[in-house]
Amino acid sequence: MGRRIGGAGGGSDPAARGGGAAVAAVAVVAVIGAAGAGVGGGLGLGGGAGAGGGAGGSGGGAANSAASRNISARKNDGRQSARRGKADEAWQRLGLRRLRREVRTAAECVSHSFGEIRGFFAHTPCKSLDRALFSVGDGEGNVVVISVVWVRFHQRGRAGDFKRLHEVHGNGDVRPLGAELLELRDIRFSAHHYDAKLSGNAVVIAETETAAGSLSSEALDAVAQVAAELPHP
Repeated sequence: MGRRIGGAGGGSDPAARGGGAAVAAVAVVAVIGAAGAGVGGGLGLGGGAGAGGGAGGSGGGAANSAASRNISARKNDGRQSARRGKADEAWQRLGLRRLRREVRTAAECVSHSFGEIRGFFAHTPCKSLDRALFSVGDGEGNVVVISVVWVRFHQRGRAGDFKRLHEVHGNGDVRPLGAELLELRDIRFSAHHYDAKLSGNAVVIAETETAAGSLSSEALDAVAQVAAELPHP
């Protein structure tokens, strides 16, 4: 799903910046480009077999419906694996495998954020900030970037306040780790494929974008929802 629309600048990109994108939670993931492909059986994540694809008519609609059910089932399995702390298994449920992983920890959040989010941290300091960036692949050349960020506060109520502010598209963000850490091109996150959850006194935020290949919007949403369940590093 996407963040709610509102505020200047939109997305995870600050309005006045020309540099890399900023994200509250991102992990890079490579996903399947066509139904039936990929590691351990594909999700049908690609964007090439949709309404404009060759199937057409009622047959195409039935195929798309079946693909959606397949993605939903695999997503639910992946979320369960992620909650149990089995990250590699979670990706395998989606027909993916992890390629690279980078994690960075910070003791404060102000210098790693911008916009209204930065102003929030200036008045409500976080307890800790962990940012992760992953690359995961399907073996078919399709790659998605997922960034995951864990923001901890001293009180659960403050975490809830932060989550509500962050959910408004354009309110600023926490800057993601640079894609160059994974030897990928610069990625700009739109916040259209995004999920967030409140976990005690922490907020976990995940966002996905395509780095290579062609991925459906539903597939990117599914990957973000699984990534938001990943355990704290």
